[in-house]
Amino acid sequence: MPDTTCHMSISLDGFVAGPDQSRENPLGKRGREVHSWHLGDERANDADAAAQGWLMRPRGAYVMGRNMFGPIRGEWDEDWDGWWGSEPPYQIFGLGRRQLPGGRSCGST
Repeated sequence: MPDTTCHMSISLDGFVAGPDQSRENPLGKRGREVHSWHLGDERANDADAAAQGWLMRPRGAYVMGRNMFGPIRGEWDEDWDGWWGSEPPYQIFGLGRRQLPGGRSCGST
């Protein structure tokens, strides 16, 4: 049976992204700083490199909420197919209350 993991960076004050998430700033303004410890921090050591390799290894599927799938609030934008486009690199299961326009799915979503 495959592993099931939870991979999440969260700041000490409870944030997983910066404010004002948008198409230009997928993690919000300064949001990458929350995740820098495993996305190329210049202070990283061998232990950090080992953890990064394990955390960022390929997986078969991801379960994600609406904010990870895209920056859209309110009704869905007809042109939005997720950060990865119509062919994401893995299976995506999106959680949310709103269905995509026309009941469609995005790529292998």
